[in-house]
Amino acid sequence: MQSFRNLKRLPALLAGMALCLVPGAARAADKLDSGDTAWMLTATALVLLMTIPGLALFYGGMVRKKNVLSVLMQVFAVCCVASIVWVVIGYSIAFGGDGPYIGGFSQLFLAGIAPESMSGSIPESVFAMFQMTFAIITPALIVGAFVDRMKFSAMLLFTVIWLIVVYAPICHWVWGSGGWIGGLGALDFAGGTVVHINSGVAALVAAIVVGKRLNYGRENMAPHNLTLSVIGASLLWVGWFGFNAGSALTAGTGAGFAMLVTQLATAVAALAWTFAEWMQRGKPSVLGIVSGAVAGMVAITPASGFVGVLGAIVIGFAAGLVCYWASTSLKHKLGYDDSLDVFGIHGVGGIVGALLTGVFATRFVTGGEDAVGWVDGNFAQILPQIYGVLATIVWTGVLTIVILVVVRAITGLRVSEEIERGSLDLELHGETVQ
Repeated sequence: MQSFRNLKRLPALLAGMALCLVPGAARAADKLDSGDTAWMLTATALVLLMTIPGLALFYGGMVRKKNVLSVLMQVFAVCCVASIVWVVIGYSIAFGGDGPYIGGFSQLFLAGIAPESMSGSIPESVFAMFQMTFAIITPALIVGAFVDRMKFSAMLLFTVIWLIVVYAPICHWVWGSGGWIGGLGALDFAGGTVVHINSGVAALVAAIVVGKRLNYGRENMAPHNLTLSVIGASLLWVGWFGFNAGSALTAGTGAGFAMLVTQLATAVAALAWTFAEWMQRGKPSVLGIVSGAVAGMVAITPASGFVGVLGAIVIGFAAGLVCYWASTSLKHKLGYDDSLDVFGIHGVGGIVGALLTGVFATRFVTGGEDAVGWVDGNFAQILPQIYGVLATIVWTGVLTIVILVVVRAITGLRVSEEIERGSLDLELHGETVQ
């Protein structure tokens, strides 16, 4: 997606806005490439697969049996809500024009996107849909922080506001035309800041504001069905190729190499987490290896279009160890109840990946002549990476608190103790797992 800023969708802003008023008008002179389009249609489907059923099953297997349907319902509902919000306003804020902070409001309800409208070598409808799948999975990830205790109505309202106020502006900052973080030179190929740090920080804030689960630390809250979680993690792994390789926006060499380093970093991180847990606890767990794999996918995401094989190995190894520490030692020392370790894996993994992108990004992969990262001798690249990380943490952290306070005043955030002690599946949705 770094390459998106180089696309000239609108040769002139005024001309583009004028064409928006004419149904069926092509907005740019870009030429359709059927190979690129076929790949991006496939990548879009793969990224959607990551949320439903991938993330839904991954999360569903890790909660207690009495609440599994509530988690599946939350993830599925987020997919529906985010799709509508993205079409109505999200895409316009993120990609609807030039500007350092937001794209604008000229493309509300995808105004001006006709079947023949182009974004580079693919139809703009495909680009908008591909970006929609990112907007879907980001708030869906946050669900893992407050499972077992948040009201369904509160979750829906939070998702709508959060996508508009938090996600869409950060998406523009990083990938949109004129976005200020991208303008600083920060590298984020497929969403280290936009998706993972963003969702991870929001999850940490939500876990703290909503509060701990009843009897947290005193009652057994082990996963009820790790088979579901392994299936979900496997679907995430397959879908992640659409996430990272699709972010090249073409069916070319960049997509191929992004796929390679994604596979490698994921495998290394899974084993790093597994062996760290084996050494510390005496046994390698199934939950550990799948958690490590997700940590590796997260960390390689911002780097996948910029780093080579060595960089992928180091990033995967670092992600496996650091995310294991964050999800076990750090979490227990600080005492917060991030139920499914969204911050420990996505927040921390995203930070690791974003910073190490500045270290291992290389012209060997990008194909340019100028030095890219530290390995090329461009030591200054770490600075925009740090700026991007800090900006995302501050914006997401502060506004997520504000949104949760607003939602609490409107609907309340948490179910009653009686419902929480019983079953969210039965009390909120009238159904149970047999």
